[in-house]
Amino acid sequence: MNTKETALLAVNALEDKKAEDIRIIDISEISTIADYFIIADGSNKSQIQAMADNVSETLGRSGVSLRQMEGYQSANWILMDFQDVIIHIFDRENRLFYDLERIWRDGVLTDKNALESI
Repeated sequence: MNTKETALLAVNALEDKKAEDIRIIDISEISTIADYFIIADGSNKSQIQAMADNVSETLGRSGVSLRQMEGYQSANWILMDFQDVIIHIFDRENRLFYDLERIWRDGVLTDKNALESI
């Protein structure tokens, strides 16, 4: 499975749990840590954890292993590392505070349609 397919599966899994304001940033040309950052937020701890669970389960069934996950218990910022795809799931307050979209603005903001054109 290539990184576009992995990112698309992750976005779909987030959408299944009603993630809000999903952003996909292609960082492949500016960083060696990953090809894509996916950023989303949820409205409460239970929803944020459900989004993380669904992403982990969906990608796991497709053979993509989770290398590391941090922040699950507090659920104000869950970081999921799938090697070339890194997923950040925030509560609204922490998303505004950390503003990863600004920090990674040199990346290319892309959308789900671009991932589907494999």
